[in-house]
Amino acid sequence: MDSRLFLSVLVLVLYVDLSFCKNSAPKVQIYTRDPGHYDKPNILICHVSGFYPPELDLKLLRNNEEIKGANQTDLAFEEDWYYHLTKHAHFHPKKGDKFTCAVTHLGKTTRHHWEPDM
Repeated sequence: MDSRLFLSVLVLVLYVDLSFCKNSAPKVQIYTRDPGHYDKPNILICHVSGFYPPELDLKLLRNNEEIKGANQTDLAFEEDWYYHLTKHAHFHPKKGDKFTCAVTHLGKTTRHHWEPDM
């Protein structure tokens, strides 16, 4: 009898804990290390924060092609269990190039475009 009560309480606790888990879409920032000017080398940065669950794919694109040699931080979380991640790449923007941060979370991809400081 005691084991049934224990199992019932355990199932209830797990159910209540899981009911508080919410999906949270990522907040995305795309920017450069230095002021963004054409024909000057720079670093393109995409910072994604505030998302849950932690499964997320992050790509930096130049004219819809993935930038080779991009580096990504380790996945990290805050004390509230929301996650953040940063990806960056050295780049040399030319007039007419389009730079994008593509973020896929929970099967949905969003694209965020970098605007040069012109």
